[in-house]
Amino acid sequence: MAMTMHVDIVSAEEEIFSGSAEMLFVPLETGEVGILPRHSALLARMKPGEVRVRQGGEDQFFYVSGGLLEVQPHVVTVLSDTAVRAKDLDEAAALEAQRRAEEALKDRKADIDYARAQAELIEAMAQLRMIHRLRDKLKR
Repeated sequence: MAMTMHVDIVSAEEEIFSGSAEMLFVPLETGEVGILPRHSALLARMKPGEVRVRQGGEDQFFYVSGGLLEVQPHVVTVLSDTAVRAKDLDEAAALEAQRRAEEALKDRKADIDYARAQAELIEAMAQLRMIHRLRDKLKR
């Protein structure tokens, strides 16, 4: 039987996932990291993207909007403002968010927060990448 660790994926509103995992893949600001049981302690900032939880050789997919990753030898916690099961992502909403953010960045006369518009654009694009990647996996 493979060694496992306990993984919690938590958003600001609710716990999205809690259970054992053989491996975890997380998008950090410095690049993707793979976490195995008994990994050394780590505290790192995440960027928007895909979190994969491997259980029994199968992967479960989640979208996070960024946040913090805390790794302890037997427990890993993913803390994010927004965390959603990949199957629950709304492609139409992500496309609309991308359109709004792009319009806000183009409109130089508007009184907007460019950093916020840029962050919204990055999140929407990460969601769309994840939706398309999952769609491609289902076609195989």
